[in-house]
Amino acid sequence: MEKDLSNYRKIYKRSNLLESEVSENPMQLFQKWFYEVEEFGGNIEANAMTISTIGTDGFPKSRIVLLKRYTWEGFYFYTNYNSEKGKAIEKNPKVCLSFFWHTIERQVIIKGTVTKIAENMSDGYFESRPDGSKLGAWASNQSEVVRDRKEIEDQLHHFENKFKDSEIPRPIHWGGYLVHPTSIEFWQGRPNRLHDRIRYTLQDNYDWKIERLAP
Repeated sequence: MEKDLSNYRKIYKRSNLLESEVSENPMQLFQKWFYEVEEFGGNIEANAMTISTIGTDGFPKSRIVLLKRYTWEGFYFYTNYNSEKGKAIEKNPKVCLSFFWHTIERQVIIKGTVTKIAENMSDGYFESRPDGSKLGAWASNQSEVVRDRKEIEDQLHHFENKFKDSEIPRPIHWGGYLVHPTSIEFWQGRPNRLHDRIRYTLQDNYDWKIERLAP
């Protein structure tokens, strides 16, 4: 099987990113960009991000998760702590997040260190989820090998019956993480592949160093 993709090309010319226009703190620029991609439309889930971890087998792995909150501290997401990504984070808490908003020709690439958030914060978010999502957190032993689809559905039915007359509590193995950024790169597509790349790097005094990178 072979398919030549050498003619797949797109000209990037929607916007630019200049040093004179960036803020001192990258979270301000992230917020500005996030609002702009929401306003522009065309993305079903603007908060969809790729998280890359180093697995317990030594290989990197990337997958999509949903950003659920961002603050001056960093970026929050939720998952099963016993999942493949959870085990990878426990062994090596250094991760990379990336957003690709193709409709406005932008990327954001974030390097950082992960910590679990407080249990009451995980409880609060879990309570806001639809019951189906709550039951899914109980029913799925995420990343484990299963016999077939029926095994998963049987687990779901089991927990539907278990909690049919009560509130659905948060499983102890499910909760939130906070990614504390140490580097945030903003990428804006430009013509002739001469893209704008501005990188913020956190310094020992907690100021951010701002540099332009060659495309």
